[in-house]
Amino acid sequence: MNATVDHAHATNHPVVSMDQWITERTALLAQEKELTQLRDRIARERRALPWVRIEKNHVFDTLEGRRSLSDLFEGRRQLVVQHFMFAPGWEQGCPSCSFMADHIDGARPHLAQRDLTFLAVSRAPLVDIERFRNRMGWQFKWVSSHGSDFNYDFGVSFRMEERSSGKVRYNYTLQPFPHEEAPGISAFYQDDTGAVFHTYSTYGRGVELMMGAYDLLDIAPRGRNEEDLAYPMEWVRHHDRYELNPVAKGSCCGGHD
Repeated sequence: MNATVDHAHATNHPVVSMDQWITERTALLAQEKELTQLRDRIARERRALPWVRIEKNHVFDTLEGRRSLSDLFEGRRQLVVQHFMFAPGWEQGCPSCSFMADHIDGARPHLAQRDLTFLAVSRAPLVDIERFRNRMGWQFKWVSSHGSDFNYDFGVSFRMEERSSGKVRYNYTLQPFPHEEAPGISAFYQDDTGAVFHTYSTYGRGVELMMGAYDLLDIAPRGRNEEDLAYPMEWVRHHDRYELNPVAKGSCCGGHD
């Protein structure tokens, strides 16, 4: 590495020889391997969690008509649902949930090969969902739980009486929450008899498991670069609302005449 690198661009970051870099990189690799092994162990413990049988007859509006939760598996044993923040009366879906959904279409054929169906569920009427889905160019299935208890039962929508108390039950705890909708991901299993079981749900930062772009940002020199924002995902826009040629604020090469 060149020790005479332009420090205006390096932002005063340490610059060392390749030998020293290899030494420090190898030390970090040991920690990364520990994290990988921990992730594998937690995944095994996640799969070992007990299941809850779904007794309620949840029904959804789909392009094929009214369908039950069991129907949504489409003949597969496993179903993963993105609880997409899109309430009745909203003009469009949540930008952060859209960021999550942008990662799905390319993965769907691979998920199907592992006996898994993916879809999104929102409380917005199906006509509003379809209008927004077509705008975004997504191909994955997205159904409406409008008029049902599904979102409330899985802790991602909050009735007015809950919100008026100042706290709602989200992410397995009672806490203040600023919106009527919240993000989440839930997993289900269907056995040979057609019985459906809830196997897992994750909320809050747990939904980052759908955000592969974050993993790439995490290995980039500036990382997520969210420290000075009002909240971490303030920068996220619907993918059709970004500037065509964005320039980082405060860069030495952009934003000045």
